[in-house]
Amino acid sequence: MDRRPSTSAPRARQSRAERKQETREALLVAAIATFARDGYHGASLEGIANEAGFSKGAVYSNFDGKAELFLAVMDYNLQILRGEDWDPFAAPETSETCTPDSGATRNDDAAHMVRGFGLATLEFIATAARDDTLIQELRERVQVLLNAYARVAEASRPAGETLPPDDVARLMAALDQGTSILALSGVVSMDGTLLRTGLRRLLDPANAAEESSSAHSGGASSLPDVDRVRGLLHDTFEVSG
Repeated sequence: MDRRPSTSAPRARQSRAERKQETREALLVAAIATFARDGYHGASLEGIANEAGFSKGAVYSNFDGKAELFLAVMDYNLQILRGEDWDPFAAPETSETCTPDSGATRNDDAAHMVRGFGLATLEFIATAARDDTLIQELRERVQVLLNAYARVAEASRPAGETLPPDDVARLMAALDQGTSILALSGVVSMDGTLLRTGLRRLLDPANAAEESSSAHSGGASSLPDVDRVRGLLHDTFEVSG
């Protein structure tokens, strides 16, 4: 009896490089969750591997150790800042497919993860500041943030501005990171609308007041980090579902 030819297209086999990249990305996502939950010092490579569904050897085949993995997570989070079209004033996106309950839950999960990872980052900064090699690696990541704000400052430079764009970028980055520290402390209530208002005033004080009044009329929004992690949780949920 003749065998009928299959009508379905054969599944393309992944290359070794593709499998390695897929493993690396799974480890990074697992590392974000683990560092957020356990902190930098409390997290273990074995725990991160288990979270991703791999052996500890998979971690060491991609990263030299916990510090390099944490730096890779920072790079993962900084990807959005490397694009020329990055806009710190962009309104947060909302998913139309989320139900009110699932949307609220994901907001809470994102805020909790951002807080946990922010605290882990403070632990890492304290460790890196005492290590000549790590502090240089950390400076390179901070420079990515400064470069992103410098592009914004240059593009939005108002007439008559005398402060160099790089100085404006440093002030914007300081406000950005300072807002994050205040949010982590829980002592001061901070939100994305207030942060965006402050950034606009640094860029163009003369026109920022009118823009900020209209922005606040729309209510407070979450901090940008929460928006980004909410998207990560959404993507992870869709893939696993």
